Amino acid sequence: MAIFQRADLLIPQLRYLPHWPVIACDQFTSQPDYWRNVKEAVGTSPSAYHIIFPEAELGEDETARIEQIDRTMEKYLASDVFRLFPQSYVYVERTLRSGAVRRGLIGVIDLDSYDYRDEARSPVRATERTVVSRIPPRVKIRAGAALESSHVLLLCSDPERKLIETVEKGEKLYDLELMQGGGRVAGWLVDGERADRFDRALAEYVSKAENGFCFAVGDGNHSLAAAKTCWEKKKADDPTLAGTEHPARYAMVELENLFDPVQDFEPIHRIVRGVNPAQLLKTLAQESERSGTPILWYTRTGGGIIRFGNERLPLEALQSALDDYLASKGGSVDYIHGEDVALKLAREEGAIAFLLPRIEKEELFRTIARGGALPRKTFSVGSAEEKRYYLECRQIR
Repeated sequence: MAIFQRADLLIPQLRYLPHWPVIACDQFTSQPDYWRNVKEAVGTSPSAYHIIFPEAELGEDETARIEQIDRTMEKYLASDVFRLFPQSYVYVERTLRSGAVRRGLIGVIDLDSYDYRDEARSPVRATERTVVSRIPPRVKIRAGAALESSHVLLLCSDPERKLIETVEKGEKLYDLELMQGGGRVAGWLVDGERADRFDRALAEYVSKAENGFCFAVGDGNHSLAAAKTCWEKKKADDPTLAGTEHPARYAMVELENLFDPVQDFEPIHRIVRGVNPAQLLKTLAQESERSGTPILWYTRTGGGIIRFGNERLPLEALQSALDDYLASKGGSVDYIHGEDVALKLAREEGAIAFLLPRIEKEELFRTIARGGALPRKTFSVGSAEEKRYYLECRQIR
């Protein structure tokens, strides 16, 4: 079977679309007001909000919330919430607030072709190191789920732009404004001969992939790792499932081209809380390198530069130093999309923000092929508001 392929996709009925799409569950974790506004906006209307678990709300009656999510999924499937499009892709155009349009194709990947470990040599690899402790909560949510929706962005490396950019559109399935400043999204059905033509182009792309490295997970790696973990457990519990077309073998993703000019790799900044910023800076200065890459820091009283660097990325050295300090002295670190948000949070008492530099996206595949996954939370595909919204769904049991 193909690594990336079409699937039986579920699209909410047109009357439910205005309240349906909500942003990726791992966004705005330090801004609970965002999710309170989402909850208020959707109310009791059928919505993706009712079948996901925002990370900002983890810890709030988790067992009861997951049970409610499972019941809601079953309710949606038993009613007329969805339209079914068998063995199809959906071509997506996301209009960002800047007016730029980001293109993608919704399908599924074969989880047997995906490996999130640092030393992976599989066709589908993580771009950033997976924090194993973050997988179990997502496994707990997915384990009893009847549906999946996805915020995973899968990247292909196609500088000639012969894959996503040449997809032929069919019926328009949706075209709507996204809540909370997310811009606009439109989707078109790609099935039959249109899908066949894409599959042929995809097969050619895969055949030319260097060292068998076809796709990189640009966003949502921990959710994909949870899907992989659930599938491996199913096979362990029932070895006869290996090699079958069980729906849990696949996971929904949006395939995008790394070389689409709209692809914007934003650095993910660090905000450290519950520390003495001066003491932290003094400790970090002992490990900084005079020739390293400059990293800006800010507190409520001012800012400056500290230099870190190693043979891969300055972030690797900085993150290691922060982890060591917090383990011994206490405090916490959060990962922030958007320089303005990081600077605002840096004004809190006992907080310090570190603004990270960009990485060059053109080097992404080569960097991962040479040295494995990058340090965790190295970059973000676009700003927080530009993340993928949950929209399409798929049955997984």
